[in-house]
Amino acid sequence: MRHACALLLALGFTAAAHAADVPAEAALKHAKALLDKTPLVDGHNDLPWTIREDEAHPMDVDAYDLRKPNVQQTDLPRLKEGRVAVQFWSVYVPGELKQGWARTQLEQIDLAKRMIARYPERLVLATRSSDIAKARKSGKVASFLGMEGGHVLENSLGALRAYYDLGARYMTLTHNVTLDWADAALDQPRNGGLTAFGKEVVREMNRLGMLVDLSHTSPDVMRQAIDTSEAPVIFSHSSARALVDHPRNVPDDVLARVAANGGVVMVTFVPAFVSNDYKRWKDGLAARTKTVDRGSAAYKVVEAAYIKEAGAAPKATLKQVADHIDHVAKVAGVDHVGLAADFDGGATTEGLQDVSTYPALFAELIQRGWEDADLAKLAGGNLIRAFAKAEQVAARLQKERAPSLAALPSKLPSK
Repeated sequence: MRHACALLLALGFTAAAHAADVPAEAALKHAKALLDKTPLVDGHNDLPWTIREDEAHPMDVDAYDLRKPNVQQTDLPRLKEGRVAVQFWSVYVPGELKQGWARTQLEQIDLAKRMIARYPERLVLATRSSDIAKARKSGKVASFLGMEGGHVLENSLGALRAYYDLGARYMTLTHNVTLDWADAALDQPRNGGLTAFGKEVVREMNRLGMLVDLSHTSPDVMRQAIDTSEAPVIFSHSSARALVDHPRNVPDDVLARVAANGGVVMVTFVPAFVSNDYKRWKDGLAARTKTVDRGSAAYKVVEAAYIKEAGAAPKATLKQVADHIDHVAKVAGVDHVGLAADFDGGATTEGLQDVSTYPALFAELIQRGWEDADLAKLAGGNLIRAFAKAEQVAARLQKERAPSLAALPSKLPSK
């Protein structure tokens, strides 16, 4: 509590004085030294999907060489420059797919594991919170798998358990489509939040030790999942709704619940989630293109006309990301904030252009008056603590109850 109060004081009254006290160059040097000593955890990187969709060599982890700099946002040299110690690789499957949810999920898990195995000198597959210290000692990035969207269960808790056995350590309950058992933030609600089966999914994730991820879910799902979960929850890539009223962001009342739950909100760098100006611009474009297929020639014509009329998209900034971090720390507490850029998945914020740029963000926070102990919590301490607690809860629950036999009829996507 003392640290939280000190942080609130710094944020509310002395940030400007601290900014004047610490030159930018000194702050960046300080940030790099700090991140050399404490593990930096990023909660969400979509590189496996980038490799899957690579135009020249789709799904070919050998052809997509991470030892060399590339035109995207992630490679081994820049991971090192950014001091990334722990990466949750998103094994993302779009909810909008019309068929093959489970097949695509299995392919993405396979692709991510092949990617990790290809670079044994720098990456190592991780499945336990204790693996982080081991990886750090050997100079490698602890590489976890995070599933993005419960649609891939196809209403089967057996599938959930199988995915856990394959290495998945968090699951975002929904992606962008509402399920039979959970409402999505960007789709029409049909369930009033979580159904009874949806709550059983949360309980079974608790029993397994899989982190319950509430990014992409409706506010009612957020609240009900927190009330149901016996373990800390996470938001693997979301920001603060009080600052930008985007459905993918977290309302203040939920931030308060996260604090009581012991969970972590991992702030993302996606422009529409951190900048009101960018969100308004993008909403205007979406209104013009809602009946046009994205990527089509017609879309490009409409987009060009919109840019001519409205101007180019405004830039989201590093300082705006820092504002969201400050807000989450203020409302939920400094023990409940983390980082999840969403690189290779939409993070195009100015000053945070790729995985090498984390020190610049920490330098900004140092200039705002953040203390080293709290920066270490933000960097990774909070997520590691929540993950370890989820494992402790799982160890207890596995002694108390057998795997759940709850079931729903499987509704396979139509062709």
